[in-house]
Amino acid sequence: MTVWDSIVGQKPVVDLLRATVRSGRSGADLTGSDLTGSDVPDSPAIAQSWLICGPPGSGRSQVARAFAAALECPRGGCGTCPVCRQIMKDEHPDVTVLATNKITISIDQVRSLIADSEQMPVTAPWRIIIIEDVDRMLERTTNVLLKEIEEPAPKTIWLLCAPSSQDVLPTIRSRTRIVNLAVPQTRDIASFLVSSLEVDQATAARCARLAQGHIGIARLYARDDQALADRDEIVVGVLNLHRTSDAVVLAASMVDNANRQAKAEVDQAVMREQAEFRALNGLAEGEKISPALKSAYHAIGKKDDVRRRTTRLSRDILDRFLTTITSIYRDLTLIHNGAEEVSGLINLENRAAITDLSAAISRQQAIANLASIDTARRRLMHNGSPQLVLEALLSSLIVY
Repeated sequence: MTVWDSIVGQKPVVDLLRATVRSGRSGADLTGSDLTGSDVPDSPAIAQSWLICGPPGSGRSQVARAFAAALECPRGGCGTCPVCRQIMKDEHPDVTVLATNKITISIDQVRSLIADSEQMPVTAPWRIIIIEDVDRMLERTTNVLLKEIEEPAPKTIWLLCAPSSQDVLPTIRSRTRIVNLAVPQTRDIASFLVSSLEVDQATAARCARLAQGHIGIARLYARDDQALADRDEIVVGVLNLHRTSDAVVLAASMVDNANRQAKAEVDQAVMREQAEFRALNGLAEGEKISPALKSAYHAIGKKDDVRRRTTRLSRDILDRFLTTITSIYRDLTLIHNGAEEVSGLINLENRAAITDLSAAISRQQAIANLASIDTARRRLMHNGSPQLVLEALLSSLIVY
Protein backbone atom coordinates (compact mmCIF):
# COMPACT_ATOMS: atom_id res chain seq x y z
CA MET A 1 0.00 0.00 0.00
CA THR A 2 1.67 3.23 -1.16
CA VAL A 3 1.26 6.67 0.39
CA TRP A 4 -1.05 7.55 -2.50
CA ASP A 5 -3.55 4.85 -1.55
CA SER A 6 -4.68 7.01 1.38
CA ILE A 7 -5.83 9.76 -1.03
CA VAL A 8 -9.54 9.48 -1.79
CA GLY A 9 -11.18 10.62 -5.02
CA GLN A 10 -8.23 12.62 -6.38
CA LYS A 11 -6.82 10.38 -9.11
CA PRO A 12 -5.92 13.19 -11.57
CA VAL A 13 -4.00 15.04 -8.87
CA VAL A 14 -2.27 11.86 -7.71
CA ASP A 15 -1.23 11.15 -11.31
CA LEU A 16 0.17 14.67 -11.60
CA LEU A 17 2.17 14.52 -8.38
CA ARG A 18 3.49 11.02 -9.06
CA ALA A 19 4.69 12.14 -12.48
CA THR A 20 6.27 15.22 -10.89
CA VAL A 21 8.20 13.07 -8.43
CA ARG A 22 9.39 10.81 -11.24
CA SER A 23 10.57 13.72 -13.33
CA GLY A 24 12.87 15.02 -10.60
CA ARG A 25 13.57 18.27 -12.43
CA SER A 26 13.48 21.91 -11.21
CA GLY A 27 10.19 23.65 -11.87
CA ALA A 28 10.66 27.31 -11.05
CA ASP A 29 9.15 28.25 -14.42
CA LEU A 30 5.85 26.60 -13.44
CA THR A 31 5.18 28.66 -10.32
CA GLY A 32 1.91 30.52 -10.44
CA SER A 33 0.30 27.92 -12.70
CA ASP A 34 -3.13 26.57 -11.78
CA LEU A 35 -3.44 22.80 -12.14
CA THR A 36 -6.38 20.54 -11.41
CA GLY A 37 -4.60 17.29 -12.20
CA SER A 38 -6.41 16.81 -15.52
CA ASP A 39 -3.79 18.82 -17.39
CA VAL A 40 -0.71 16.80 -16.48
CA PRO A 41 2.26 18.17 -18.46
CA ASP A 42 4.42 15.84 -20.53
CA SER A 43 7.46 16.66 -18.40
CA PRO A 44 6.26 17.86 -15.00
CA ALA A 45 8.86 19.43 -12.76
CA ILE A 46 9.49 19.82 -9.05
CA ALA A 47 8.67 23.38 -8.13
CA GLN A 48 9.83 24.43 -4.68
CA SER A 49 6.66 26.27 -3.65
CA TRP A 50 3.24 24.64 -3.91
CA LEU A 51 -0.30 25.66 -2.97
CA ILE A 52 -2.63 22.70 -2.49
CA CYS A 53 -6.24 23.85 -2.51
CA GLY A 54 -9.42 21.97 -1.71
CA PRO A 55 -12.66 22.33 0.27
CA PRO A 56 -12.81 21.08 3.87
CA GLY A 57 -12.62 17.30 3.96
CA SER A 58 -11.11 16.93 0.49
CA GLY A 59 -7.82 15.72 1.98
CA ARG A 60 -5.47 18.58 1.15
CA SER A 61 -3.26 18.00 4.22
CA GLN A 62 -3.12 14.28 3.46
CA VAL A 63 -2.13 15.05 -0.14
CA ALA A 64 0.66 17.31 1.15
CA ARG A 65 2.02 14.57 3.42
CA ALA A 66 1.79 11.93 0.68
CA PHE A 67 3.61 14.24 -1.74
CA ALA A 68 6.30 14.92 0.87
CA ALA A 69 6.74 11.20 1.50
CA ALA A 70 6.99 10.48 -2.22
CA LEU A 71 9.64 13.18 -2.62
CA GLU A 72 11.74 11.87 0.27
CA CYS A 73 11.22 8.11 -0.16
CA PRO A 74 13.89 6.29 -2.22
CA ARG A 75 11.05 4.37 -3.92
CA GLY A 76 8.78 7.34 -4.56
CA GLY A 77 6.32 6.82 -1.73
CA CYS A 78 6.22 3.08 -1.14
CA GLY A 79 4.27 3.58 2.10
CA THR A 80 6.13 0.83 3.98
CA CYS A 81 9.66 2.14 4.54
CA PRO A 82 10.65 4.08 7.70
CA VAL A 83 10.79 7.34 5.72
CA CYS A 84 7.19 7.05 4.54
CA ARG A 85 5.89 5.94 7.93
CA GLN A 86 7.67 8.77 9.74
CA ILE A 87 6.43 11.44 7.36
CA MET A 88 2.81 10.26 7.42
CA LYS A 89 3.00 10.40 11.25
CA ASP A 90 4.71 13.85 11.28
CA GLU A 91 7.86 12.35 12.82
CA HIS A 92 10.50 12.83 10.11
CA PRO A 93 13.36 15.25 10.97
CA ASP A 94 13.40 16.82 7.51
CA VAL A 95 9.63 17.37 7.18
CA THR A 96 8.06 20.05 9.36
CA VAL A 97 4.28 20.42 9.65
CA LEU A 98 2.63 23.55 11.02
CA ALA A 99 -0.94 23.04 12.15
CA THR A 100 -2.59 25.49 14.49
CA ASN A 101 -5.28 25.28 17.16
CA LYS A 102 -5.59 29.05 17.09
CA ILE A 103 -7.68 31.34 14.90
CA THR A 104 -4.56 32.67 13.17
CA ILE A 105 -1.00 31.51 12.51
CA SER A 106 1.37 33.79 14.39
CA ILE A 107 4.29 35.67 12.91
CA ASP A 108 6.65 33.96 15.40
CA GLN A 109 5.56 30.53 14.14
CA VAL A 110 6.35 31.55 10.57
CA ARG A 111 9.72 32.99 11.52
CA SER A 112 10.58 29.70 13.22
CA LEU A 113 9.63 27.81 10.04
CA ILE A 114 11.77 30.12 7.94
CA ALA A 115 14.76 29.45 10.21
CA ASP A 116 14.17 25.70 9.77
CA SER A 117 13.82 26.06 6.00
CA GLU A 118 17.31 27.55 5.70
CA GLN A 119 18.87 24.38 7.15
CA MET A 120 20.13 21.64 4.86
CA PRO A 121 18.21 18.34 5.11
CA VAL A 122 19.70 15.85 7.55
CA THR A 123 18.83 12.46 6.05
CA ALA A 124 16.61 13.07 3.00
CA PRO A 125 16.94 14.80 -0.37
CA TRP A 126 14.73 17.73 0.65
CA ARG A 127 13.76 19.80 3.67
CA ILE A 128 9.99 20.07 3.32
CA ILE A 129 7.77 22.57 5.15
CA ILE A 130 4.01 21.89 5.22
CA ILE A 131 1.70 24.67 6.40
CA GLU A 132 -1.90 23.63 6.96
CA ASP A 133 -4.53 26.37 6.67
CA VAL A 134 -2.18 29.02 5.32
CA ASP A 135 -5.31 31.15 4.84
CA ARG A 136 -5.23 31.76 8.61
CA MET A 137 -2.24 34.06 8.29
CA LEU A 138 -2.71 37.79 8.69
CA GLU A 139 -1.30 39.90 5.86
CA ARG A 140 1.80 41.00 7.77
CA THR A 141 2.57 37.36 8.60
CA THR A 142 2.13 36.36 4.96
CA ASN A 143 4.56 39.10 3.94
CA VAL A 144 7.22 37.55 6.20
CA LEU A 145 6.70 34.22 4.41
CA LEU A 146 6.67 35.76 0.94
CA LYS A 147 10.41 36.13 0.44
CA GLU A 148 11.06 32.48 1.33
CA ILE A 149 8.34 31.32 -1.04
CA GLU A 150 9.80 33.49 -3.79
CA GLU A 151 13.41 32.42 -3.21
CA PRO A 152 13.45 29.16 -1.25
CA ALA A 153 16.68 27.63 -0.04
CA PRO A 154 18.18 25.26 -2.65
CA LYS A 155 17.04 22.08 -0.87
CA THR A 156 13.73 23.31 0.57
CA ILE A 157 10.18 22.68 -0.70
CA TRP A 158 7.16 24.56 0.69
CA LEU A 159 3.75 22.87 0.62
CA LEU A 160 0.98 25.31 1.56
CA CYS A 161 -2.63 24.21 2.08
CA ALA A 162 -5.76 26.37 1.81
CA PRO A 163 -9.45 25.97 0.93
CA SER A 164 -8.92 27.88 -2.33
CA SER A 165 -6.29 30.01 -4.03
CA GLN A 166 -8.54 33.03 -3.46
CA ASP A 167 -8.06 32.61 0.29
CA VAL A 168 -4.38 33.60 0.10
CA LEU A 169 -2.76 36.82 -1.07
CA PRO A 170 -2.14 37.23 -4.83
CA THR A 171 1.58 37.61 -4.10
CA ILE A 172 1.63 34.07 -2.68
CA ARG A 173 -0.55 32.65 -5.48
CA SER A 174 1.72 34.04 -8.17
CA ARG A 175 4.80 32.43 -6.64
CA THR A 176 3.43 28.93 -6.13
CA ARG A 177 2.37 26.04 -8.28
CA ILE A 178 -1.34 25.59 -7.57
CA VAL A 179 -3.01 22.19 -7.38
CA ASN A 180 -6.80 22.12 -7.01
CA LEU A 181 -8.50 19.15 -5.37
CA ALA A 182 -12.06 18.09 -6.19
CA VAL A 183 -14.84 17.28 -3.73
CA PRO A 184 -14.52 13.49 -3.36
CA GLN A 185 -17.41 11.51 -4.84
CA THR A 186 -19.69 9.64 -2.45
CA ARG A 187 -18.84 6.29 -4.09
CA ASP A 188 -15.09 6.92 -3.63
CA ILE A 189 -15.54 7.76 0.04
CA ALA A 190 -17.72 4.68 0.56
CA SER A 191 -15.09 2.45 -1.07
CA PHE A 192 -12.43 4.00 1.16
CA LEU A 193 -14.48 3.30 4.29
CA VAL A 194 -15.02 -0.32 3.27
CA SER A 195 -11.32 -0.91 2.58
CA SER A 196 -9.82 1.07 5.47
CA LEU A 197 -12.32 0.54 8.27
CA GLU A 198 -13.83 -2.75 7.15
CA VAL A 199 -17.41 -1.52 7.53
CA ASP A 200 -20.19 -3.09 5.48
CA GLN A 201 -21.25 -1.59 2.15
CA ALA A 202 -24.60 -0.25 3.42
CA THR A 203 -23.04 1.54 6.41
CA ALA A 204 -20.23 2.92 4.26
CA ALA A 205 -22.67 4.23 1.66
CA ARG A 206 -24.82 5.95 4.30
CA CYS A 207 -21.86 7.52 6.12
CA ALA A 208 -20.38 8.75 2.84
CA ARG A 209 -23.71 10.26 1.77
CA LEU A 210 -24.28 12.04 5.08
CA ALA A 211 -20.70 13.37 5.14
CA GLN A 212 -21.34 15.39 1.95
CA GLY A 213 -17.88 14.87 0.48
CA HIS A 214 -15.95 15.32 3.74
CA ILE A 215 -13.65 12.32 4.24
CA GLY A 216 -12.91 13.02 7.89
CA ILE A 217 -16.58 13.31 8.81
CA ALA A 218 -17.40 10.11 6.90
CA ARG A 219 -14.70 8.31 8.87
CA LEU A 220 -16.09 9.76 12.10
CA TYR A 221 -19.61 8.56 11.32
CA ALA A 222 -18.34 5.09 10.42
CA ARG A 223 -16.37 4.81 13.67
CA ASP A 224 -18.62 6.63 16.14
CA ASP A 225 -22.26 5.63 16.45
CA GLN A 226 -22.85 8.50 18.87
CA ALA A 227 -21.71 11.10 16.33
CA LEU A 228 -24.15 9.61 13.82
CA ALA A 229 -26.92 9.64 16.45
CA ASP A 230 -26.16 13.30 17.24
CA ARG A 231 -26.54 14.13 13.56
CA ASP A 232 -29.88 12.31 13.35
CA GLU A 233 -31.05 14.19 16.46
CA ILE A 234 -30.23 17.55 14.87
CA VAL A 235 -32.09 16.72 11.64
CA VAL A 236 -35.17 15.51 13.49
CA GLY A 237 -34.99 18.48 15.86
CA VAL A 238 -34.89 21.03 13.04
CA LEU A 239 -37.75 19.33 11.21
CA ASN A 240 -39.82 19.53 14.40
CA LEU A 241 -39.25 23.16 15.33
CA HIS A 242 -42.67 24.57 16.25
CA ARG A 243 -42.02 26.87 19.23
CA THR A 244 -39.23 29.07 20.51
CA SER A 245 -38.77 26.67 23.41
CA ASP A 246 -37.97 23.92 20.86
CA ALA A 247 -35.21 26.14 19.44
CA VAL A 248 -33.76 26.86 22.89
CA VAL A 249 -33.71 23.17 23.87
CA LEU A 250 -32.15 22.06 20.56
CA ALA A 251 -29.51 24.82 20.75
CA ALA A 252 -28.55 23.73 24.27
CA SER A 253 -28.32 20.11 23.15
CA MET A 254 -26.05 21.03 20.21
CA VAL A 255 -23.73 23.11 22.40
CA ASP A 256 -23.56 20.39 25.06
CA ASN A 257 -22.79 17.71 22.47
CA ALA A 258 -20.08 19.86 20.87
CA ASN A 259 -18.45 20.56 24.23
CA ARG A 260 -18.63 16.91 25.24
CA GLN A 261 -17.07 15.68 21.99
CA ALA A 262 -14.38 18.36 22.05
CA LYS A 263 -13.38 17.66 25.65
CA ALA A 264 -13.18 13.91 25.06
CA GLU A 265 -11.07 14.35 21.93
CA VAL A 266 -8.68 16.85 23.49
CA ASP A 267 -8.30 14.70 26.63
CA GLN A 268 -7.41 11.72 24.45
CA ALA A 269 -4.93 13.81 22.47
CA VAL A 270 -3.22 15.01 25.68
CA MET A 271 -2.94 11.42 26.94
CA ARG A 272 -1.36 10.34 23.64
CA GLU A 273 1.10 13.24 23.73
CA GLN A 274 2.06 12.47 27.32
CA ALA A 275 2.59 8.79 26.46
CA GLU A 276 4.76 9.80 23.49
CA PHE A 277 6.77 12.12 25.75
CA ARG A 278 7.39 9.25 28.18
CA ALA A 279 8.41 6.91 25.36
CA LEU A 280 10.82 9.44 23.85
CA ASN A 281 12.46 9.97 27.22
CA GLY A 282 12.63 6.27 28.12
CA LEU A 283 10.10 6.50 30.94
CA ALA A 284 7.80 3.61 31.76
CA GLU A 285 4.14 4.23 32.45
CA GLY A 286 3.76 5.49 36.01
CA GLU A 287 7.50 6.11 36.42
CA LYS A 288 8.32 9.30 38.27
CA ILE A 289 9.37 12.19 36.05
CA SER A 290 12.65 13.83 36.90
CA PRO A 291 12.69 17.55 37.87
CA ALA A 292 14.54 18.37 34.63
CA LEU A 293 11.64 17.00 32.55
CA LYS A 294 8.69 18.06 34.70
CA SER A 295 8.23 21.47 33.13
CA ALA A 296 8.12 20.08 29.57
CA TYR A 297 5.82 17.23 30.59
CA HIS A 298 3.28 19.39 32.38
CA ALA A 299 3.27 21.88 29.49
CA ILE A 300 1.57 19.19 27.38
CA GLY A 301 -1.57 19.32 29.53
CA LYS A 302 -1.41 22.99 30.47
CA LYS A 303 -4.89 24.20 31.41
CA ASP A 304 -4.89 27.29 29.19
CA ASP A 305 -3.74 25.27 26.20
CA VAL A 306 -6.30 22.52 26.81
CA ARG A 307 -9.07 25.09 27.19
CA ARG A 308 -8.06 26.85 23.98
CA ARG A 309 -7.90 23.58 22.04
CA THR A 310 -11.26 22.48 23.42
CA THR A 311 -12.91 25.79 22.51
CA ARG A 312 -11.50 25.70 19.00
CA LEU A 313 -12.55 22.08 18.47
CA SER A 314 -16.04 22.64 19.87
CA ARG A 315 -16.53 25.43 17.31
CA ASP A 316 -15.38 23.10 14.55
CA ILE A 317 -17.96 20.56 15.72
CA LEU A 318 -20.67 23.24 15.80
CA ASP A 319 -19.66 24.16 12.25
CA ARG A 320 -20.26 20.52 11.30
CA PHE A 321 -23.68 20.72 12.96
CA LEU A 322 -24.47 23.79 10.83
CA THR A 323 -23.50 21.82 7.74
CA THR A 324 -26.02 19.19 8.81
CA ILE A 325 -28.75 21.84 9.06
CA THR A 326 -27.72 23.20 5.66
CA SER A 327 -28.24 19.74 4.17
CA ILE A 328 -31.92 19.85 5.15
CA TYR A 329 -32.55 23.02 3.15
CA ARG A 330 -30.35 21.78 0.33
CA ASP A 331 -32.63 18.73 0.07
CA LEU A 332 -35.72 20.92 0.37
CA THR A 333 -34.49 23.12 -2.48
CA LEU A 334 -33.98 20.05 -4.67
CA ILE A 335 -37.59 19.03 -4.04
CA HIS A 336 -38.80 22.57 -4.77
CA ASN A 337 -37.00 22.49 -8.12
CA GLY A 338 -37.82 18.92 -9.06
CA ALA A 339 -34.13 17.98 -9.08
CA GLU A 340 -34.20 15.08 -6.65
CA GLU A 341 -33.62 12.50 -9.37
CA VAL A 342 -30.66 14.44 -10.74
CA SER A 343 -28.70 15.14 -7.54
CA GLY A 344 -30.25 12.88 -4.92
CA LEU A 345 -31.18 13.72 -1.35
CA ILE A 346 -28.66 13.66 1.46
CA ASN A 347 -31.18 12.98 4.21
CA LEU A 348 -32.98 10.07 2.58
CA GLU A 349 -34.13 8.73 5.95
CA ASN A 350 -36.09 11.96 6.50
CA ARG A 351 -37.50 12.36 2.99
CA ALA A 352 -41.16 12.39 4.05
CA ALA A 353 -40.66 15.10 6.69
CA ILE A 354 -38.54 17.22 4.34
CA THR A 355 -41.20 16.89 1.62
CA ASP A 356 -43.82 18.09 4.10
CA LEU A 357 -41.60 21.03 5.05
CA SER A 358 -41.10 21.92 1.37
CA ALA A 359 -44.88 22.36 1.09
CA ALA A 360 -44.95 24.64 4.12
CA ILE A 361 -42.26 27.17 3.10
CA SER A 362 -41.54 28.93 -0.17
CA ARG A 363 -38.40 28.78 -2.26
CA GLN A 364 -37.55 32.31 -1.14
CA GLN A 365 -37.84 31.30 2.53
CA ALA A 366 -35.64 28.26 1.99
CA ILE A 367 -32.97 30.49 0.45
CA ALA A 368 -33.34 32.96 3.33
CA ASN A 369 -32.85 30.10 5.79
CA LEU A 370 -29.62 29.08 4.06
CA ALA A 371 -28.44 32.69 4.36
CA SER A 372 -29.28 32.62 8.08
CA ILE A 373 -27.14 29.51 8.53
CA ASP A 374 -24.21 31.25 6.83
CA THR A 375 -24.68 34.24 9.14
CA ALA A 376 -24.61 31.95 12.17
CA ARG A 377 -21.41 30.34 10.89
CA ARG A 378 -19.72 33.73 10.56
CA ARG A 379 -20.83 34.74 14.06
CA LEU A 380 -19.34 31.58 15.52
CA MET A 381 -16.10 32.20 13.64
CA HIS A 382 -15.95 35.65 15.24
CA ASN A 383 -16.39 34.20 18.75
CA GLY A 384 -20.09 34.82 19.16
CA SER A 385 -21.76 33.02 22.06
CA PRO A 386 -22.59 29.54 20.67
CA GLN A 387 -25.78 29.26 22.70
CA LEU A 388 -27.11 32.67 21.63
CA VAL A 389 -26.05 32.24 18.00
CA LEU A 390 -27.79 28.87 17.71
CA GLU A 391 -30.90 30.03 19.55
CA ALA A 392 -31.22 32.95 17.12
CA LEU A 393 -30.67 30.72 14.11
CA LEU A 394 -33.06 27.96 15.13
CA SER A 395 -35.74 30.46 16.12
CA SER A 396 -35.56 31.94 12.62
CA LEU A 397 -36.16 28.48 11.12
CA ILE A 398 -39.48 27.92 12.91
CA VAL A 399 -42.44 27.56 10.56
CA TYR A 400 -45.46 29.38 12.00
